[in-house]
Amino acid sequence: MYRIVFLLLSSFYLFCCIGCKEKTDVPIFLPYYNEPDFTPHFIKNKDDVAKLIPHKIDDFSFLNQDSLVIDQKTIMGKIHVANFIFTSCGSICPVMTQHMKMISDSLKNNSDIVYLSYSVTPWIDKPYVLSNYKKRNEINNTNWHFLTGNKAAIYKLARQSYFAEEDIGFSKDSTEFLHTEHFILVDKTRRIRGVYNGTLALEMQLLIDDIKTLESED
Repeated sequence: MYRIVFLLLSSFYLFCCIGCKEKTDVPIFLPYYNEPDFTPHFIKNKDDVAKLIPHKIDDFSFLNQDSLVIDQKTIMGKIHVANFIFTSCGSICPVMTQHMKMISDSLKNNSDIVYLSYSVTPWIDKPYVLSNYKKRNEINNTNWHFLTGNKAAIYKLARQSYFAEEDIGFSKDSTEFLHTEHFILVDKTRRIRGVYNGTLALEMQLLIDDIKTLESED
């Protein structure tokens, strides 16, 4: 009886290993996201992307923690990760910042990854406040920008470009407070390729892996 069970388990393990090997030989394609409900679109032919995925992150212009202008030229031809925080937040924001730091530290040798942390209380988070916040969290990555500026512009970009609150927030305006745990992964063409729960450490490893997958794309 025990021998039969052992053989069955061994066969199952061998089958799984063969399946894993076969999977590693298959190219990985990250989906595109074109709508605020985050319906994934898997497109292998790059020539079809422009036609089927028109949604891109809109042009923007905000100040970072050093009072430098950060706009769409900053992310041109680069992968970037965006999230939305405020420095006086005592709930999920500190966790999200530490998790973003985990990603930044893991990919510290890659200067082509940009991190954008938009303040959702820009009337409070002036550049010097954001600078102190960055120092307090021991963040040294020069490609990680904490952004402030016009509230309506930040909220519109968050909800209508990044789909920061998915479809529940797409039609809201700046009169309704923006608070989201999402990290948004955007490729070199400013198209959304992934959304992650920034409060979960396990999802950060998935995000790191997805960034590496994007880096391997043509």
